[in-house]
Amino acid sequence: QVQLVESGGGLVQPGGSLRLSCAASGSIFSMYAMGWYRQAPGKQRELVATLTSGGSTNYADSVKGRFSISRDNAKNTVYLQMNSLKPEDTAVYYCYVRPGPMVARSWGQGTQVTVSS
Repeated sequence: QVQLVESGGGLVQPGGSLRLSCAASGSIFSMYAMGWYRQAPGKQRELVATLTSGGSTNYADSVKGRFSISRDNAKNTVYLQMNSLKPEDTAVYYCYVRPGPMVARSWGQGTQVTVSS
C-alpha cells in the first residue's frame, strides 16, 4: 500500500494562497485517480478535487476557479494550489490515491489549513 504524506498547510489570511503537497512512497504514474478531500469541524468529509490517470480533473463547485490540482510523476507528488482562500476553506485536507477503480483509496494523515484574519 502506498504511504502518503501531506504538507504545506498553515494559517493564511483571506485572499491568500497556499500550495499543498502530497508525497507518495511509490510511483503515482499508473494510479487510476488521485485527489484531495477536506473535513471542517462538525462537517462531513467532502471532495475538493480529483485527477485521473488520463489527466481529467474535477472540482467541487465551491473551489472551481480558485483551486488547481496537478501531479509531478518524477517526484511522486500530487499538489493542490489554493488561491483566493476564504474562511470557509478552513479544514483538514487529506490527499488520496486509488490504484484502480475497484481498489480502495490510500489516505494521507491530513494537513490543517486555517483561513483567518
